[in-house]
Amino acid sequence: MQLTLNTIAVAAGLLAPGAQALLRFSCSQLVVERLDPLVNPGVVGSPHVHQIIGGNAFNQSMDYPRLDIPSEATCTTCTFAEDTSNYWTAVLYFRARNGTYKRVEQMANSGFEGAKGGMTVYYTPTYTGGSVTAFKPGFRMIVGNPTYRTEAEAKKYRQLTYTCLENILTRSGETMDMPKKVCKAGIMANIRFPTCWDGKNLDSADHSSHVAYPASGTFESGGACPSTHPVKIPQLFYEVIWDTRPFNNPNDWPTDGSQPFVWSYGDPTGYGNHGDYMFGWKGNALQTAMDTNCNINCPQLKTQSISAANQCSKQVTVNENIDGWLKELPGGMPVTGAGGKVLY
Repeated sequence: MQLTLNTIAVAAGLLAPGAQALLRFSCSQLVVERLDPLVNPGVVGSPHVHQIIGGNAFNQSMDYPRLDIPSEATCTTCTFAEDTSNYWTAVLYFRARNGTYKRVEQMANSGFEGAKGGMTVYYTPTYTGGSVTAFKPGFRMIVGNPTYRTEAEAKKYRQLTYTCLENILTRSGETMDMPKKVCKAGIMANIRFPTCWDGKNLDSADHSSHVAYPASGTFESGGACPSTHPVKIPQLFYEVIWDTRPFNNPNDWPTDGSQPFVWSYGDPTGYGNHGDYMFGWKGNALQTAMDTNCNINCPQLKTQSISAANQCSKQVTVNENIDGWLKELPGGMPVTGAGGKVLY
């Protein structure tokens, strides 16, 4: 199976040009609900719905070292069995002409057919050679800001984009805002995290100040990290494919021709794209993978089948209807435009 994945990735151009090595793997759905232990720790019922993948230690309170993720998790939805990290994003909804909402489900990526929703995770050590420092126990971070509604705001972050899929292998034409046309094979959200760390803090008050982008150039060009964040870390990257195909009939779209999709945090623009991460690899597994330049195949790591990953799950904590046709977004989240103006 691993050889097939490598062949598919190379042939389809899924490996970024110039990347010397990377991990690319599937993580099936763990749970979909309103929990956010990073931004809203201890709260049962965070402001908006998330879709979560990874280890089943995920819950509303995950402060470190009180909870050590690899020790607490008994299974993971990821195909690398030593990865009990948690990765999560917001959830996409379709807004019908009558103002009701329907959750858009996720679909499996190329090479991972059979996965139960979830997303594809990448860890890239370098494009230009040299070593990187894997994340440490207790490390967590966020990229993006759910309150952003303009391109100028979104440009504060690099490489938070969307791909309008003509087919499952489409990897060109990324945009910062939500695609405005019918996407034949779905919409893929691309979430790339910063690649420089201050070397000291596992977290920060805003969950992002302890990481940074290269001071000059880019991660891909081997740009140097800033003096404030001198430690190079792997580039963490999510691909989340939203199965918008059931909603591709233009007659169901708004009469003014605008696109009908809205994030669970009330964003119809796409500029609020963001992702959350809590490190939870067992032992030294991730550092070993980075040091040995694993290229999709990684014999140094323990793996499990997609079917086994699909079996890992977590009981829902917030008991509410997030599916069906809803009169409002879960949690009563309003849809807002620039400046926080309420649209719906």
